[in-house]
Amino acid sequence: MATRIPLFSLPLRYFTVVARTRSVSEAARQLHVAASAVSRQIGLLEEGLGMPLFERAPRGMQPTPAGERLLAHLLAATEEGAGLLEQLRGLAGRPRVRLACTEGFAVGFLAEAVKGLRQAYPGVQFELAVVAPGQVNQMLRQGDTDLGLKYSLSPEKDASLLHAMTAPVMAVLRPGHPLARCTALTVAEAVGYPLAMGPAGTTSRSLFDLACSQRGLQYVPALEGNFSSALLSMLGERDILPAGYLTVAHAVAAGDLRAIPFTEPELQQRRLCLLAQNGRSLLPPVQALADLLVASMARYGKRKVRAVRPGAAPR
Repeated sequence: MATRIPLFSLPLRYFTVVARTRSVSEAARQLHVAASAVSRQIGLLEEGLGMPLFERAPRGMQPTPAGERLLAHLLAATEEGAGLLEQLRGLAGRPRVRLACTEGFAVGFLAEAVKGLRQAYPGVQFELAVVAPGQVNQMLRQGDTDLGLKYSLSPEKDASLLHAMTAPVMAVLRPGHPLARCTALTVAEAVGYPLAMGPAGTTSRSLFDLACSQRGLQYVPALEGNFSSALLSMLGERDILPAGYLTVAHAVAAGDLRAIPFTEPELQQRRLCLLAQNGRSLLPPVQALADLLVASMARYGKRKVRAVRPGAAPR
């Protein structure tokens, strides 16, 4: 990973992290320093400006109006400076493109788009961060990634939506499964077989659980884990894994798996979102990867996902 270059003095850097996290202790953890050092730098900054920048409250460090204004200015300057650094890297012949995505996209789906990016920009430095869905948005807010790819159940308020497609949860199973020839399945049919499930809180499991709850159905997972590639490798001939099509498209194309739609409307209430930072234009290599990802989304999912108007809530 490339070294991050500080653009501000030490007190301003510490102030920015405290204002963003609302916590001296969390800021100290992120900055790898003692909490006393953070407090000292904040005190020096307030003393130098002759005004308080935070209200010290039980709920955390709340920026004063002056603190909010300073934070807004510093964040805008950070974005501008980060954009300049990316342009300088590009002039030096070493452009950088960073993508944060959830685990299901990291194996199989990204390969073609990244290959196309490296062909178009032979000197590109590509950085991939595989994180939880909430961390995708956090990395975008903090300027730690250029693009984000994730499933979502609600409109994205803190990131710019470049492209969205409906991404229903599907029943993933082996070609030899008793239900493999079906064109659609109900959750009642699925719970009659061993289920492989991601962890609670993931979009696929949340929607599957909602559909089951609405119909009075209960189940106990036969397999459970937070790494979909491992679950797929363990999938038996009678197992069913509720998952998104793009997570398994490479295995479906190879004939190793089948992905069958569910009939319940609850399992259609999800979008696949390609995100960027709010208010920041994309540099050419980043835009190139975004275009390649959109093309891959359409190509892999032309029969399984449907494009929706960006900004529209999933139905």
